[in-house]
Amino acid sequence: MATTGTSSMHAGEPDVEIIDSIAALRAWRQRAREQQKDVGFVPTMGALHEGHLDLVRESLRGNQLTVVSIFVNPAQFAPHEDLATYPRTLESDLRLLRGLSVNVPRTPTTDTETRKPSAVFIPPVKDMYPSGITTNVAEQRGAFVQVKGLEEEMEGKSRPGFFRGVATVVLKLFNAVEPTNAYFGQKDIQQGLLLRRLTSDLLLSHPAPENLHIVPTHRDSTSGLALSSRNMYLTETERTWAPTLWRALQAGKKKWEEIMQAETDPNSTTIVKGARDRVVNAATEVIQTAVGESEKEGVSIRPDYIQLNWTDTFEVIGDVDKKEVLSEGTRGVILSGALWVGRTRLIDNIILGHPKVVKQIIS
Repeated sequence: MATTGTSSMHAGEPDVEIIDSIAALRAWRQRAREQQKDVGFVPTMGALHEGHLDLVRESLRGNQLTVVSIFVNPAQFAPHEDLATYPRTLESDLRLLRGLSVNVPRTPTTDTETRKPSAVFIPPVKDMYPSGITTNVAEQRGAFVQVKGLEEEMEGKSRPGFFRGVATVVLKLFNAVEPTNAYFGQKDIQQGLLLRRLTSDLLLSHPAPENLHIVPTHRDSTSGLALSSRNMYLTETERTWAPTLWRALQAGKKKWEEIMQAETDPNSTTIVKGARDRVVNAATEVIQTAVGESEKEGVSIRPDYIQLNWTDTFEVIGDVDKKEVLSEGTRGVILSGALWVGRTRLIDNIILGHPKVVKQIIS
């Protein structure tokens, strides 16, 4: 049942309604449907930071009502990963959401309306996994979702089964919330693109594929470090080395741009041999330098991967045809990486390609 609170659909000053069951959420959604109000949705695992709040602001700007879910999903953690210690900060999360608002112009008048999050969905595990759940995939029972050919690449190589858990829980949340629009962060670019494919392949209407939005990564204004809930694991000294991955990706991007801007003999092919290796090597050099320097301060840095992948298939790119990545209507390239700083695993990415293609991806 829903706990005490005033729904955003009620008269007067709205407060965030706390909903802790599927039944209560469906009743809330039915009221929204009857009032013909569109619903934005931001799924999270809690431990909210400004990156999450950016997603909520985007939803508030684009929808009359906004639902934020907080659910630490057991199915996307392997038995050796940090499910038990994953940060849980519900009281702080609710305080942040209650204090969040945006002013949106009213049409056709020049007035504005203030929008705040309408509801926070905090389901128990038993509601999300009626057949029970364990982090051991071999022992799991019930219905699960896989996006074959996509979930095994990039992050999937380092974290087998991760995207099976992500796809399953997000589809459940989509079925429960039935959002008009949904919002995800670019930091987890593979997740966002994989979920777009899921909505397309399974013919979802709430949200439709074009209404699954990927919002640019929120970064520390000084260091460029991508905000992440796992950043709170970093010690003060480790935090000074955490931006290493972002600097490495920037070096890779610079090399990519040099390759793409290089003059091409009009009588020769536009194929650039070894482009991937040159970009990856440029990024890796930055990390290797940091590894040696960080050791002097007692900080361990260990790269997991630096890679270039196509945005549509997640396959590793080989040689590059400039026509394929510099023309409108073509596909983009993901320059991504994962880096261990101490015991904390950080991920980040940059989308490369024609500006219009990048805009279609990050929208």
